[in-house]
Amino acid sequence: MSSTLSQPLAPATAAAPRSRPPARRRRPARAVWRSVWTGALTALVLVVVVYPLVWLVLGSLKTQPEFLNNPTFALPESWTNLDNYVTAVTDGNLGTYARNSVIAVLPSLALTILFGVAAGFALEVMVWKGRATTLLLFLAGIMVPGQMILLPLFTMYFEVGLTGSLWPLIITYTAIGLPLTVFMMATFFRGVPREIFEAATLDGANVLRMFLAVGLPLVRNAIFTVALVQFFFIWNDLLIALTFTNRDELRTIQVGLLNFRGQFGQVDYGPTFAAVCLNVFGTLAIYLFLNQRVMKGLTAGSVKG
Repeated sequence: MSSTLSQPLAPATAAAPRSRPPARRRRPARAVWRSVWTGALTALVLVVVVYPLVWLVLGSLKTQPEFLNNPTFALPESWTNLDNYVTAVTDGNLGTYARNSVIAVLPSLALTILFGVAAGFALEVMVWKGRATTLLLFLAGIMVPGQMILLPLFTMYFEVGLTGSLWPLIITYTAIGLPLTVFMMATFFRGVPREIFEAATLDGANVLRMFLAVGLPLVRNAIFTVALVQFFFIWNDLLIALTFTNRDELRTIQVGLLNFRGQFGQVDYGPTFAAVCLNVFGTLAIYLFLNQRVMKGLTAGSVKG
């Protein structure tokens, strides 16, 4: 009778000890100090940028005696004093100045974008003899200081009878904005694959249709970015507007703020601060609202499709 040898039971395996989490490595002192200095520099830049805006708002709430009698950094006595804003718009003709700025900015901006985008397309997409030389001529226009051409332009406008109107501003803004617009749009069109335009040509599209139906949608964000850059340049211009506006009813908002005076020629600080606030925060709100479109436009030229 065979007996079955029982196999010895395997000893119970002891539970594996839990592995301790690795000890957190301490950051080196150099990295800590680098973070501290970066944070301090960021805070300093933030203060430099934000403090003037806060100072403008506080100044717009002060009365004339507060500016003359109280310390410069004193807080306004009343936080609900909006009389300065009413005075800036009504007595200070701020509405007239803003209207003149809009009349001068919108047509010149439209002409600059229309001619600049078309020229950028022609110089970068179309193939024709002499396009490289033409692009260099546009680039040379960027290097010409605007102060050099003001006197000859004023003489020309006077001889043809355009002085006393906003046409000199519109023409000058368009001419000065074209070189940079053409250069930037040519750069953005350079980032568009040539195969797209070749496919459109094979499908029977002519040059005009290829520009309107293919080129413009591909660089839409770039056009938006260039338009915003040119808008801020034209809106904030002082020298050209000061040269060609010879009457108070033709002044733009920047020239109007420069000559913002109260009765008997004295400076009314409260309405002046209020007018500057309306101008600064208006353009700042436009930029913040359109910031994402600007970022897309700035990176559009580096994306290959």
